Amino acid sequence: MYDMAKLKKLSALGEGASEATKAFWAFDKAAMAEGAIPKKYKELIAVAVALTTQCPYCLELHRAGAVTAGATQEELAETALVAAALRAGAAITHAAHVMGEGKS
Repeated sequence: MYDMAKLKKLSALGEGASEATKAFWAFDKAAMAEGAIPKKYKELIAVAVALTTQCPYCLELHRAGAVTAGATQEELAETALVAAALRAGAAITHAAHVMGEGKS
């Protein structure tokens, strides 16, 4: 189902909605550009988000971008664990919505 070659089909998106597609790619380029946050950190943030959204395309693209920007395997590992901690933390804190009014 997930094949990086399928990303070539995104050109059809541009043909069907050219202005919106151009605006998206311009936004994406600006958001990921070197700035106050270095490119490597932006790519690591993108990896963490992709791990929580579980997008295989984003995982591969941003993993490669992070490595190209100088990220080490150790940084990728820590990024994965930060993403896991945040995802687990969200489950824990949302437990407040399911807990009864028993002992406090």
